[in-house]
Amino acid sequence: MDPIVIQAMTKWPNVPAVYGWLQLDRRGKWLIKGERIANPGVVAFIGRNYAADEQGRWFFQNGPQRVFVTLEYAPFVIATASADAKSLIAHTGQEVERVTGAWLDETGSLLLRWSGGPGLVSDRDLAGIMALFTDVHGKPVGEGTLTRAFDAEARRHATGLYFDYAANRVPVGRIQAGEVPQKFGFDPDPRPKKGQPEC
Repeated sequence: MDPIVIQAMTKWPNVPAVYGWLQLDRRGKWLIKGERIANPGVVAFIGRNYAADEQGRWFFQNGPQRVFVTLEYAPFVIATASADAKSLIAHTGQEVERVTGAWLDETGSLLLRWSGGPGLVSDRDLAGIMALFTDVHGKPVGEGTLTRAFDAEARRHATGLYFDYAANRVPVGRIQAGEVPQKFGFDPDPRPKKGQPEC
């Protein structure tokens, strides 16, 4: 977190939290009350001061005030940082150094686990990372294998795919979108406890 944010938290420790204002969409865009935040400086500030509490609620620490985030899918959204997809980046600007798990859901969305937590690959970048899918031996897979893995009718069966990134290859499993929060221990829609104010 930014030093100025840490100082503000120390100076004003009991500022009520904000719920229901800030949202992270499936493409890694921040929205406040449904309106996209377009200012690059504000977006970068939110990304640097984004974290989770012990209850799995993700928030933006805005000075002394926690602004809890409604997550449309996952706490992170991942995109390609280079044309050849050899480098991935989270919506916060953090480089994805290593992927330790990968899953396809029933809609064909790709979820990756990295050191930051679970991240949904932006639909805009999914086509660009197809070259990172391999077989168990690390060899590129053909279009037919990819089509079967992403096919709605085949989604009950194993994908047969591996995700090969930064010299680490992990099997691509199956997951239901509705299972993601419980599997990864986060609250997609934080709300205040009974009796707490909702700013």
